[in-house]
Amino acid sequence: MASRHGEFGRTLSILDALASGDGISPADFTLSVHHALVGLLSIAQQNHRGHTAVAAGPDSFGFGFLEAVSCLSEKPSKSVLFVYYDEPLPAPYADFDEAPSEPLALAICLAVTGDGERFTLEIASSPTEAPSLLPGALDVIAFLLSDASTATIRGESVQWQWRRHAAAA
Repeated sequence: MASRHGEFGRTLSILDALASGDGISPADFTLSVHHALVGLLSIAQQNHRGHTAVAAGPDSFGFGFLEAVSCLSEKPSKSVLFVYYDEPLPAPYADFDEAPSEPLALAICLAVTGDGERFTLEIASSPTEAPSLLPGALDVIAFLLSDASTATIRGESVQWQWRRHAAAA
């Protein structure tokens, strides 16, 4: 799973409670960790497999996807669920948000199959222009829904090059 800020709203409520001398909500404390969402999903699905949480600023989607593909490469017989979520930073931290946007959640199941479309993801180079104002996930969704053969998505530290390959015959 990947997210720029994780459950920052819950973390902020803990900080507010501490600053005002109030008690900390056990639920806020438990769910304030970066991988809380995937932990809850694992509990609900009784999934005992491991998971990884990736936080890489505006490049969180790309690096999280790369981690998911790496897990799939390590065990190609096991599908991998990649979960990305993000929401704008709450006040007073909103001014520090590089690319404020609407809340977004996305889950993609990755599996090795013998048919269907194939895609390549490369880290092309350091960006030469400002990062995309859209979270990388929205840029990738737009690419997947299009007929384009390539898409270059400018991140903060790298450019992500997506390529669509013809379906296996």
